[in-house]
Amino acid sequence: MEQTTTDLTKQYIKDNPYIKHCLKKNLINYSSLARLIAKELKIEKKTSKEAILIAARRFRDELKKEKQQETKIKEILSASEFEIKNKITVFILEKNIHFEGIEVIQKAVRNAGGTFYILEGSDNYTLITSEKFEALIHSKMKGAIIKKETGLALIIVKSSKLIESTVGVLAYLTSLFAENDVNILEFLSCWTDTLFIIDANDMNKAIEFLKF
Repeated sequence: MEQTTTDLTKQYIKDNPYIKHCLKKNLINYSSLARLIAKELKIEKKTSKEAILIAARRFRDELKKEKQQETKIKEILSASEFEIKNKITVFILEKNIHFEGIEVIQKAVRNAGGTFYILEGSDNYTLITSEKFEALIHSKMKGAIIKKETGLALIIVKSSKLIESTVGVLAYLTSLFAENDVNILEFLSCWTDTLFIIDANDMNKAIEFLKF
């Protein structure tokens, strides 16, 4: 079924989150936006531009509901606890590793009060731990290390159980990293805990935009 100008306008805004964000905050010049969308979609007739302008204004009204949802999200995050750990290393391991070695590493890290997470991918494992255990991992996982990244930081967001039933919390968090040009190297969620691995050089920047 052929899409209407209204449908095309909404989809264009949804596909461009920065425009959507500005629209939600009422920071958009609608005439300029209509010209941009008309040019991008190659529908530059006068009637099309007018239809785009009307559709964008109506979509702005729809986004008011999202703004209310954003308020709920911020309330959850303002009540969350944030924990930051530096000197983190990420190892990418082959899938055919011996788990006896992993168990030895995990026990040593836990006994020392260190950081330890392991994720299973389709053809590899991702091991997240403290830099001081690098030598141990090299000795136990010799020949199975595909890649190693050092100089990282771990941010742990500890939220209430409301995060389970509130739509958009993770999307909101990840958008903050993107909008502030901070790359998320690894990401995982453990029930009410949300974990981000970033370059340690971005840690101070992240601390600033994660203040709620």
